[in-house]
Amino acid sequence: MTRVLAVTSEIFPLVKTGGLADVTGALPGALAPLDIATTTLVPGYPAVLRALSATQEVMRFDDLFGGPAVVRAGTTGELDVLALDAPHLYTRDGSPYFGPDGNPWSDNDRRFAALGAAGAAVATGQGFDVLHAHDWQAALAVVYLHVHAGARPATLLTIHNLAFQGLFPASLFPQLGLPASLYSVDGLEFWGNVSYLKGGLSFADRLTTVSPTYAREITHPDHGAGLDGVLRRRAADLVGILNGIDEEVWNPADDALIPSPFSAPRLARRAANKAALQARFGLAAESDALLIGIVSRLTEQKGLDLLVDQIAERAASGLQFVILGSGEPAIQRGFTAAAAEYPTRIGCEIGYDEALAHVIQAGSDAILVPSRFEPCGLTQLCALRYGAVPIVGRVGGLVDTVIDANAAALAAGVATGIQFSPVTEAGLQEALDRIVALWQDRPAWTRTQRNALKADVSWRRSAQQYADLYRALEAERA
Repeated sequence: MTRVLAVTSEIFPLVKTGGLADVTGALPGALAPLDIATTTLVPGYPAVLRALSATQEVMRFDDLFGGPAVVRAGTTGELDVLALDAPHLYTRDGSPYFGPDGNPWSDNDRRFAALGAAGAAVATGQGFDVLHAHDWQAALAVVYLHVHAGARPATLLTIHNLAFQGLFPASLFPQLGLPASLYSVDGLEFWGNVSYLKGGLSFADRLTTVSPTYAREITHPDHGAGLDGVLRRRAADLVGILNGIDEEVWNPADDALIPSPFSAPRLARRAANKAALQARFGLAAESDALLIGIVSRLTEQKGLDLLVDQIAERAASGLQFVILGSGEPAIQRGFTAAAAEYPTRIGCEIGYDEALAHVIQAGSDAILVPSRFEPCGLTQLCALRYGAVPIVGRVGGLVDTVIDANAAALAAGVATGIQFSPVTEAGLQEALDRIVALWQDRPAWTRTQRNALKADVSWRRSAQQYADLYRALEAERA
């Protein structure tokens, strides 16, 4: 049995702002049949501490970046969780990362340095074989273990999105308790700042990211976010392992969150979800109108600014859209204004609602993911699982998970969606033209939809890759 300590800033269903939580919540269960026992360390946000059953104290810190802290062990469902109970850092309402004014919490440097320091202490003190850190918020755990004087577990860092790096002023560095030599171009220094992510990239035994294509992309300047040089240096230690989704949480056959559960043999039942979705947003009850769903952060990275400029014209031509998400104010305003102008063709809800996300996946004919870059993407995986044909930018994990409905793929009967490139306004226009043409060819549409439903979006293959990597790392440290 290999014991893995995962360190993360969020985990579904306890706390979620995006796909990171879905991954860290689903992977432990996928690894369990492979003889990998995962315990997850997460900050002790109020929601986390409330959700854990009968906790036990496993470690105490008299002063962890400004106050006392206790690591508490508990369970929720099938997850084994360690909560870092540090009230001075985590007992606050709202987002894990942002205050009520929409700006990052002013002490995020200390909050996530504490998570890293606690992760390193727990990993060595509790006899774990591998520490698996997720993204910049956990990256310092790798760095603290790198300078640990005694025996230590192997370390793995997964990059979920290289654009978020944990950058803080250089004046912070002395507070981290790390050797001064690590504030260097080969360590945590990044253009005069401290980069938590760069530290993890520099010192982890192995690096993974969440799709093979993204692993290649980030070693080049266009997608490397300034860290491509570090990643080229570590290229032999970097591998892309595709994310999956939890097929129990995302299962259209018995999803209690959707009006009409369905499966491939009972595909006709899916139509009731479309009708319910149209009613939910006040759209015209037209079964033959192509309904395109969007469940996304409304940001330039996600390419949604491109749709703002043409959604009204598309609505006027007969398409319907439902939008769920939040993000950049200009994009939000653009969609809400379009929904006000075309209330029977465009529905928009600013925010996030997990139940509504399921209904959008189950009721939309297509799901749009026009990202300019996308490490993996989970939205298109859920779309495949629910028979909503994905329309995706030809980048990152979107390339690895969606088979473009070009002439050859349609003739071979293997297409599952639409890819487009470049990710520009003109590229999106062409993609929407293609999805309309596919919709009008109903035999081809039905084949594509059924192919999507058959796609393997599970964790099975990827969990095996992680298990093999953990065991290789464990053997190297033996």
